[in-house]
Amino acid sequence: MLEPDCHDDQPKCTELCTIGNDTYVYVPDNIVLPEQPDVLNMEAVSLTPELREEIKAASPHVRLSYKRLQERIRSRYSLEDEQYLTRIAVGALSGTYVMQEDEPGLIAAYQAWVEECREIARLERAGWGLA
Repeated sequence: MLEPDCHDDQPKCTELCTIGNDTYVYVPDNIVLPEQPDVLNMEAVSLTPELREEIKAASPHVRLSYKRLQERIRSRYSLEDEQYLTRIAVGALSGTYVMQEDEPGLIAAYQAWVEECREIARLERAGWGLA
C-alpha cells in the first residue's frame, strides 16, 4: 500500500492485521492516500463491534498495547501487590474482611494508577480506530 509522505508528528496509516485474505489498515481521517497499484483491492469497511473484536484479537499492535499496559502497572505494583489489594478490597466489599487504617488509601492509589495506565492503552488503541 502506498502512503503519503508524513512528518513524524503527523498520524500515519497502521497495518493492524490480516484475517483470511483481508489485510486491515487504519487510515486516519485526515490522510488522503495516493493512487494505489492495480493489484490492491482497497475498500473502506464498516467496523462492526464483531469485526473490531476480531481485529483486536489478531493485531500484534493491540497485543503489544496490552503488554505495555501490564508493564506500566508492574512498574509500580508487583503481581503479589495486585493480588493482595484485590483480595482485601473484595473482602471488604463482601463484609468478610475489615480493612486496616492504611488499606483504603493503598487501594485507592492502586486503582488510580491502574486507571491511568488503562487510559493510556485505550488512547493508543483509539489512535488505530480500535477504542
